[in-house]
Amino acid sequence: MSIERLQRARWAALWVFFAFSAAVADFLARIPQFKEDLDLDDAQLGLALLGSPVGALVAVQLAGTAAGRWGSRRVARVSVIGGCLALFLPAFAWNLPSLAVGLLILGALMGFTDVAANAQGVAIEQQLGRPIMNGLHGGYSLGGLFGALVGSGAAALGVTPRVHLSVMALVLAVGAWAGSRALLGVADDPHVHTPAASDSKSDSKSASASASESESGEAPAAAAGGLVRLLAGYRAVVLLALIGLCSFVGEGAVADWSGVHLRETLDSSAGVAGLGFAGMSVAMAAGRFAGDRVVERFGPVRVLRTGALIAALGMALALVTPWPAVSVLGFTLFGVGVAPVAPVTFSAAGNTPGVPAAWAISRVTGIAYIGLLAGPPVIGFIAHHTSLTTALAIPAVLVAIIALTAGAVRR
Repeated sequence: MSIERLQRARWAALWVFFAFSAAVADFLARIPQFKEDLDLDDAQLGLALLGSPVGALVAVQLAGTAAGRWGSRRVARVSVIGGCLALFLPAFAWNLPSLAVGLLILGALMGFTDVAANAQGVAIEQQLGRPIMNGLHGGYSLGGLFGALVGSGAAALGVTPRVHLSVMALVLAVGAWAGSRALLGVADDPHVHTPAASDSKSDSKSASASASESESGEAPAAAAGGLVRLLAGYRAVVLLALIGLCSFVGEGAVADWSGVHLRETLDSSAGVAGLGFAGMSVAMAAGRFAGDRVVERFGPVRVLRTGALIAALGMALALVTPWPAVSVLGFTLFGVGVAPVAPVTFSAAGNTPGVPAAWAISRVTGIAYIGLLAGPPVIGFIAHHTSLTTALAIPAVLVAIIALTAGAVRR
């Protein structure tokens, strides 16, 4: 396949990451208005917002099978276009249940998109022969920034969420349809995997191997070697899932609790309180666009270990300093450190020997999402019984664990 064809596919994959992140960020920017328009209290709003991560968590468990059977291109295109159009559901929600159901569907479609887009990225990366996953996840970060700016601008201009989200649903869906056409199809996707066909091929290979090796008595040794490789592959997936979990707990904790730490613990102004998350977000975007060159030069293991140590030190700095500006710097360093974790981890999952790429990515993504979903509430529970500073030390410990398990991303 020509380099030009692969580059077009790469840009198409980046657009998929951008579009689905922008769609989610557009909604997130209007949450305060939804709370007011639907007359929801904090508990009701929290219940409604739970729909999106729950939908995503369920979807990522199914997405690997879907992408393996029908190809990551088809799943990515259908789900990202559907996810953009799903903005109509919260836009026209009239009460708590309708909002929760709308967000459940939105989250599920975005979960399918996440897995399929990463599987597509791995397929392109393998054929290009160099790292590209950091850049693709940089597109995700840019999409989130774009959606947040558009949403905030619409709110400032007094545009209703119904009008804003309806327009963005159509714009992003059309853009996703046009921008994703160059994705690699089934014929070019090495990870399409139908269980029946795979089992048949496996049985055929086993029979052939048995026939040829029986004369020399090597069949038992070959079978044992195959089992060892298979177990090693699943062990690698478990370790990669642990890495993703540790990283996503920290990202969720900074997103939800950095502002509270700056405002209440360090007594900063309301304007400064939002800079912790902003610093992490900008650092992650910049780190991801530079990450592919860094990974290509130094290797994924060294990059992950160094990044994990930077993230742990950054979080520690954010917690021990009495000055808000230094704390913001610490959260920004945390973003620099965790920036390569998700792309490197998902790339490693898609390249795990003996394990279908889409299946491995879906399992790693699913467990990582648990960290994103459960991490912030656990941080809050621990903070209630100790202190927020103590609770936020947990993500620092978790990202330090990444340094110890980084060997799992070795190709």
